[in-house]
Amino acid sequence: MERIEIALRTLKKEGTIKLRFRLWEGRNVQLYHKSDIEAPIEAMNKFTSSGQVRPKVSVYDHDLYNKISKEIEAMREAYKCLVDKGAIITNDSFNSEIDAILHPEKTVEKQETDDNSLLSKLRDYTVKASEEGVIGESRLEKYTILIDKLKRFLSIRHRDLITIDQFDSDLLLDFRTFLFDEYLYVKKHAHLYKDLKKRSIPSKRLSQNTVATNLKILQTFFNEMEESGEIDKTPFKGIGRKRRGAILKEQYDSPVYLEQKEFLKIVKTKVPESLESTKDAFLFQCAIGFRISDFQNLSMENVSVSPDGIPYVHYLPIKTIGIDRERTELETPLVRFAYDILRKTNCVFPILKYVTGENGYNAKIKKLLSFCKINRNVQQYNEETKTSEYMPLSSIGSSKLCRSTHVDMLNKAQINMYAAGLHKSGSDAVNRYTKLELKDRFKLMNYAFDQEPYIVDEDLKIIDK
Repeated sequence: MERIEIALRTLKKEGTIKLRFRLWEGRNVQLYHKSDIEAPIEAMNKFTSSGQVRPKVSVYDHDLYNKISKEIEAMREAYKCLVDKGAIITNDSFNSEIDAILHPEKTVEKQETDDNSLLSKLRDYTVKASEEGVIGESRLEKYTILIDKLKRFLSIRHRDLITIDQFDSDLLLDFRTFLFDEYLYVKKHAHLYKDLKKRSIPSKRLSQNTVATNLKILQTFFNEMEESGEIDKTPFKGIGRKRRGAILKEQYDSPVYLEQKEFLKIVKTKVPESLESTKDAFLFQCAIGFRISDFQNLSMENVSVSPDGIPYVHYLPIKTIGIDRERTELETPLVRFAYDILRKTNCVFPILKYVTGENGYNAKIKKLLSFCKINRNVQQYNEETKTSEYMPLSSIGSSKLCRSTHVDMLNKAQINMYAAGLHKSGSDAVNRYTKLELKDRFKLMNYAFDQEPYIVDEDLKIIDK
């Protein structure tokens, strides 16, 4: 095992010196490192050559001790990294590795200008795929998150400038482990997370599905690089078919949704003022069934009135806007309670400013369901214990519950996804409804949500029949 000592060679009795260190292992490895630490000679008499406080010494320079310890730790980590890489170890490569550990910002700046690095190639691929419509806005956000995670991983492993052909299956599996447990690195490598918003900083272990999603994005990139001749073989092929299938597998719980009686209970329940905005947003999203990204971008410009006097919402889904062949807006009628919420809010829902976090939309939905006593037990899979658990619906409620509730209620009313305005025509499951017009959907949705029909004028005012 390597040993490190302070190479304190001086004839001076007082004053300060810059500390120099030596690492050696056996007869073949002897490396020197000149640090930036300036230390009083008198203060150094309190420490041993290995940087420890001498026995029976109680008064010493604590700040100097911490600096020495940090330098020795960086030397040890740098040496291990070079050995793991199988690199030829010289004083220059050793000191470069130490500098990357102690001053990561220098490496990041250099990496940003390196056109041949893995990160640079991945960024270029992502920009091109977005511009060509290969990936939509929602997918682009996932690519951006992956790039940031990979950037932090490579920085921590001191491999910032690694090229795509150097990223092998071993490093891929190491990255997978990092994705699961990135939250464990936050404290030690705080400088990598200082510019992230609090809700974006990893705070718990990721699920298998989230990790698999990230790896599938990376796999798509490497497949493209292999097909274009940039690399001979994607690192995913070095894992083995069965193992590769296991790490990329996504598993989902049975869909969770509100039953009609539960939904109507929320509609009729009077809630505290602190939950009114949440209730309005939740019920409106259930009525339309759109994703949270579409909901956040909704405005009164997305609301129109049909020739039959039916108010409806029309929009292009953000998730698929860049990849759909036909850019046809989805149109969904507004049943009466949704119309009332629209008139009340003018399509402004402040609660949507923050979706996650302790006081975000998802957290408030849980409070809303709990207040309305929506506590039916539903099955959820615990990834840590590998068993099914049953918990109150109110404890797992989120914006995703709105979409699943919308679809389930309409399906039970014999309206398939096309009729609900959530799917394009073409699949066998929706062919029966391809001729449904907006007024037909309105009738079926009124039945599904137990609402009375109504009509409005061009100014969205109800017309008495």
